[in-house]
Amino acid sequence: MISPTFAATAYDRARHAVAPAQGLPQGVTNAAADFARVMEQVDLDAAGAMTGQTDTHDLVHSIARAEIALETVVAIRDKVVEAYQEILRMPV
Repeated sequence: MISPTFAATAYDRARHAVAPAQGLPQGVTNAAADFARVMEQVDLDAAGAMTGQTDTHDLVHSIARAEIALETVVAIRDKVVEAYQEILRMPV
């Protein structure tokens, strides 16, 4: 069975994998950094709610922002994959 401490440690070690990559266009880098900030804030608010340091209203607001951000990123990813597949179907 996985303990909460083990899960938190594994999550912390994997965070660098979702950091924005270097060498991308500035708009993409800014969008990725904004997304990472939103996700980091929801993590902080969730931890604060568990320890009693964050108001429940703030947590709910943060979760709603994270949900919108995630839906946006997924929609963009779907469009990029769709465009890539369209390029692969083009005759050479």
